[in-house]
Amino acid sequence: MSRSIVEDAFQALASSDPDLISAVLAEDAEWLSPPGNATAVALGAPDHMVGRAAIVQFFAVDFPRLFARDLSVVFGGVHVAGERVVVEAAVAATLANGDPYDNDYCFVVELRGGLVRRVREYTDTARAHRMIFGGVAR
Repeated sequence: MSRSIVEDAFQALASSDPDLISAVLAEDAEWLSPPGNATAVALGAPDHMVGRAAIVQFFAVDFPRLFARDLSVVFGGVHVAGERVVVEAAVAATLANGDPYDNDYCFVVELRGGLVRRVREYTDTARAHRMIFGGVAR
């Protein structure tokens, strides 16, 4: 059950639909990304978002300004321990400037009452910086 909740949550996040995103998040949800990550820097967004409204704003309004189209999140390993789900994922998209984006992520998702309560995101931040700010990393 926890796995399907997380899968549904990532589909909602990728949709850019504020109502779908809001429906999968706890009111006091948090999203923690690596400090200084390229997405936050490019968008002038925080790397630690607190509250449903802040996370909805980011994924429905801000995120699509950088990841313009073809967003794909493909789960690799999914590891469930009660209400904690660890997801290995490949994220790909076309950036607003037309360049491709492709990076591996690990998300540690904590659920509460069937909703996403906290996400800790890990990724290759140097690779992301090269793709977003300095050409495509190969």
